[in-house]
Amino acid sequence: MNLLVVLFLLVGVFFFLGGAIGIIRMPGFYTRLHPAGILDTMGILLMVTGIALYNLIPFSFDSLLLSIKIFLIVFFVFLSSPTATHSIVDAGMRAGLRHWTNKKRRG
Repeated sequence: MNLLVVLFLLVGVFFFLGGAIGIIRMPGFYTRLHPAGILDTMGILLMVTGIALYNLIPFSFDSLLLSIKIFLIVFFVFLSSPTATHSIVDAGMRAGLRHWTNKKRRG
């Protein structure tokens, strides 16, 4: 069981790291929002799953209730992350921020 917990945590860190690299490497404002929204949400799902499984190792009713509460956090992140990303894009559009274009290819 501990190996499964470590696996979930490591894969979650991998997704967080991919999201951080994507935010740094992407060229425009709107393209940076994609790794920030998608990879961070997947990273938190995997990390919190690992924490919830670790919490269940000495199984009891209290640890089960705590793990359910931990998964409720993931549920609310799944609800709020797309909404927050959409709000940020909407604010950028209203502020007149233009999409990134590759000027080298236009020649």
